[in-house]
Amino acid sequence: MSEERYEVLLTEGAEQDLESIYDYLAQSDSIAKADHVLDRLLEVAKSLATFPERGSYPTELIALGIRDYRQTSFKPYRVIYRVLAKKVYIVLIADGRRDMQSLLARRLLAST
Repeated sequence: MSEERYEVLLTEGAEQDLESIYDYLAQSDSIAKADHVLDRLLEVAKSLATFPERGSYPTELIALGIRDYRQTSFKPYRVIYRVLAKKVYIVLIADGRRDMQSLLARRLLAST
């Protein structure tokens, strides 16, 4: 039995999130740290190609009755994504210590 593969795509917003995280870490810590975090976040994203439904629903969205998005993480970063057909759309990558409620509302409600 071969496992099904999904195509994993980064939205423009998620690409900007990665750039912002990388730039912040490169300036506040080191290029090596920024490279490491970027590599791990990309690995987490790629891992969604198999069984993306394993991710949990973000509690901030469940509170609003929204179950269209799931999440996975590389602590403290959260990767929020949506599965449509055979594609995984990563819509947000953010430090989970931020105000996720307003961040999710702005990003996800603006894209609908």
